[in-house]
Amino acid sequence: MIICIASGKGGTGKTTIATNLAVSLNGNVQLLDCDVEEPNAHIFMKPKIDHTEVVTTPVPEVDLDKCDFCGECGEICQFSAITVIGKKVLTFPELCHSCKGCMMVCPKEAISEKGRALGELEIGSSGSVEFFHGLLRIGEAMSPPLIERVKEHIDPGKIAILDAPPGTSCPVIVALKGADFVILVTEPTPFGLHDLKLAVGAVRILGIPLGIIVNRCDVGDDRVTAYAAEEGIPILMEIPDDRKIAEAYSRGIMMVDVVPEMRNRFRNMYEKIKELS
Repeated sequence: MIICIASGKGGTGKTTIATNLAVSLNGNVQLLDCDVEEPNAHIFMKPKIDHTEVVTTPVPEVDLDKCDFCGECGEICQFSAITVIGKKVLTFPELCHSCKGCMMVCPKEAISEKGRALGELEIGSSGSVEFFHGLLRIGEAMSPPLIERVKEHIDPGKIAILDAPPGTSCPVIVALKGADFVILVTEPTPFGLHDLKLAVGAVRILGIPLGIIVNRCDVGDDRVTAYAAEEGIPILMEIPDDRKIAEAYSRGIMMVDVVPEMRNRFRNMYEKIKELS
């Protein structure tokens, strides 16, 4: 089963839920941190990293000896990553989406591929949990290929827990695709509700079953609960605004280690998810 932990905004507790759920289940679990722009699951999991590799994406390389400067490559590119000006071909690798369109239309077969580094993939383990995360190169904007590379390591025979990026943009959609169930983490505030609605809309477009966790449930108001009831979305768990949990989080310590009864709550939630998916 693939469970994706997402949220409409940052700071709601996605990583807290992903890591504590992973360690609460008994073995046969993978944790994949797909928030490659700012991965932080490792702070709590403290994995032993066994393998690191550079992840690249293909971008065009032009052989000027073959090129007749017809400009067809620039015409097909929707992202202005390649263009012909007179007798010069300019490429902008950071804009390239690796669609291979320029290669396919080139009548002289003058365009080949070369790899451009996006970041790194690290693989390791934390206890019985297999751990994977991506680290996007500083200044890099093209995160979806790195997220896809992380997701290539999903084992269909295991429980895969994905910590998605926040929001509802392209990287989030890439993380959500293929999930069996989505947990949306929110907080009972006007901002939390606003962004929760956006996230629910995105998940429903993809047709994935979903549920809500309300973090810091005893602050704010009850509008998130009312919205969930109106939309027929199950509230899987409510987590109180507990000082012990907050202090543990600030030190990189798991919630289930300071509030042991939370382990059973996470296990029970997983059983509920199996029924709903």
